[in-house]
Amino acid sequence: MSTPHDRNNALRQNEVATLRGRWPVRSAARTDIGKHRKSNEDAFFHDDELALYIVADGMGGHAAGEVASHQAVDTIHGMVKRGLSEIGALDGELDGAQAHAACRIMEGAIQAATYLIYAMAELERDKLGMGTTISAALFLGRSLVTGQVGDSRIYQIREGAAVQLTEDHTLLAWQIKQGLLTPAEAAKATHKNVITRAVGNRDYVEVDTAVLAVRAGDRYLLCSDGLHGYLRTEEIPEIAALGAADAVTQFIDLANGRGGKDNITAVLVEVV
Repeated sequence: MSTPHDRNNALRQNEVATLRGRWPVRSAARTDIGKHRKSNEDAFFHDDELALYIVADGMGGHAAGEVASHQAVDTIHGMVKRGLSEIGALDGELDGAQAHAACRIMEGAIQAATYLIYAMAELERDKLGMGTTISAALFLGRSLVTGQVGDSRIYQIREGAAVQLTEDHTLLAWQIKQGLLTPAEAAKATHKNVITRAVGNRDYVEVDTAVLAVRAGDRYLLCSDGLHGYLRTEEIPEIAALGAADAVTQFIDLANGRGGKDNITAVLVEVV
């Protein structure tokens, strides 16, 4: 049962969404250590008022992966929040200039995280080589701006079908794209987790950005590979239809039920 506080919070979020020219959004998020890891190096962020969502999957020994993922999430949040004033008034989908500015903000935020994590590792030698994946989604107007580095993912669920919006930055994905491996051969490969891009292991990283039109009723799933490694794309819509809070719990339970070899993080956003 909703409380007066819940209803007031929802009304406030709706008012903010209206001022920013977009539909209201609501989300739920959950992370789990999985069944085999000793620590959780994943991190996430979700803010329905700002309409910013991030999943980060850290890597590096001696808890460095946890440091990298949390520092990246905090830095991207701060940079995006400060940069939104550059976009100007919003009404419907972003125009060309607004889309360019939004991508610049997203890329700049991820680059800032990259430089910070790299600098931290230079100062603390036990963290040398630490890094993190980033999948970030920002709703502006009636558009979605995405930023991607690594092999966490963003899926769009629309009209009962799920589509992967982001590209995995892995050796395996590159080999498939170049025609060196077929998808069937890739399914049997032993080097599934070799990442070709990460935030922080160098002082610069190439960031994929995109701007897409958003429709009322859309859902968006951001997740680490601890989930999508066990998940078939065709399974996503039915689980997402449970509603954000129940869906993220179901996604975590599914990954653990199928092995839970890695940390598992899911953020589900509903456009209402």
